Amino acid sequence: MPNHENFPSLNESYASSFDKGDLPLPPSKHLTVVTCMDARVEPASQLGINLGEANVIRNAGGSAKDALRSIVISQRLLGTREIAVFHHTGCGMLTFTNESIRDKVKSEAPGDSTVAQAVDDIDFLAFSQVEKSVKDDVNFLKGNPLVLKDTELTGWIYDVATGKVKRVA
Repeated sequence: MPNHENFPSLNESYASSFDKGDLPLPPSKHLTVVTCMDARVEPASQLGINLGEANVIRNAGGSAKDALRSIVISQRLLGTREIAVFHHTGCGMLTFTNESIRDKVKSEAPGDSTVAQAVDDIDFLAFSQVEKSVKDDVNFLKGNPLVLKDTELTGWIYDVATGKVKRVA
């Protein structure tokens, strides 16, 4: 049975005691967290963030470049003034290059020029060193004119083996 078929019944318990419907739209801590979509990463519990306190932007690798659209909206419309970039150990982004994933996609659609062109147009933003990737993302945000100048920017690594975080930028 597909997972989505269980969503309504699994949600019943949550909804039956839900009492947060009056939370305001802007996050109360004025914080944006940019992190990976990895299933082992759960920033709310790992960082002690409660519902309504922060915007959490997730994508493959926790890329700041990929998150920029959401960061602009978070800052300009929701008043966030702090951005914390979190990457993690054992990230899947360390396991491939643009070329290797492009080759994989093309091999799964042999001869399909539409697929080939579409995948060739994507920068998958893979990286080879976690700490460097965090620092690169923080520097990207610091130098981006769309990020508000008074923004506090920090960079972190979450260790999937220990559950601990370490500031690196």
